[in-house]
Amino acid sequence: MSRYDASTIEPKWQTAWDEAGTFAATRDPNKPKFYVLEMFPYPSGRIHIGHVRNYTMGDVVARYKLASGFSVLHPMGWDAFGMPAENAAMATGGHPKDWTYDNIAEMKSQMKPMGWSLDWTREFATCDPEYYGQQQALFIDFLEEDLVYRKNAVVNWDPVDMTVLANEQVIDGKGWRSGAEVERRELTQWFFKISDFSEELLEAIDTLKDWPEKVRLMQANWIG
Repeated sequence: MSRYDASTIEPKWQTAWDEAGTFAATRDPNKPKFYVLEMFPYPSGRIHIGHVRNYTMGDVVARYKLASGFSVLHPMGWDAFGMPAENAAMATGGHPKDWTYDNIAEMKSQMKPMGWSLDWTREFATCDPEYYGQQQALFIDFLEEDLVYRKNAVVNWDPVDMTVLANEQVIDGKGWRSGAEVERRELTQWFFKISDFSEELLEAIDTLKDWPEKVRLMQANWIG
């Protein structure tokens, strides 16, 4: 073969990897462990070049560690809770669950041919009851320890997505996803008492010796 034929070679080896369980994470006491985790995608229904870039970078790290003798855990999941699912369901007359899981299936079908070294046996979505049930239990633990409370506060409100936006999601006064003019509203909401741990967090930053200085500074400023 004079040149690389992706349409022939990629399916061949991806099938071989799947059948052999090449990227399935296994426990081996004789090997050091390594965990590779990229940010989970929101299941909008299609991947874009940002996804390709993100997961290719993680794939390079995971494959290098696997080849270096590590037991590698490289899972995939879906950041699947969000108002867009509810808004889409209202617009189409369907159910948010159907919309979300249909999008997950579509995006997975687009991602699989990329041949990334993902352990798909560890796949989950944050809208799975098995996942958010654990988060709800954790929230109750915080509540019982008096580490969460409710109060009124002014927020950025997107009138189209009908959700609160972080400051970083407001671009030139508009919602980053909808493009709608953002409103300032006072809403009752939950807060975590993370400020109770600010000094402990700041001191811990000094122990992150291998972190880039600019990242440590960003974290310190955020905590401060």
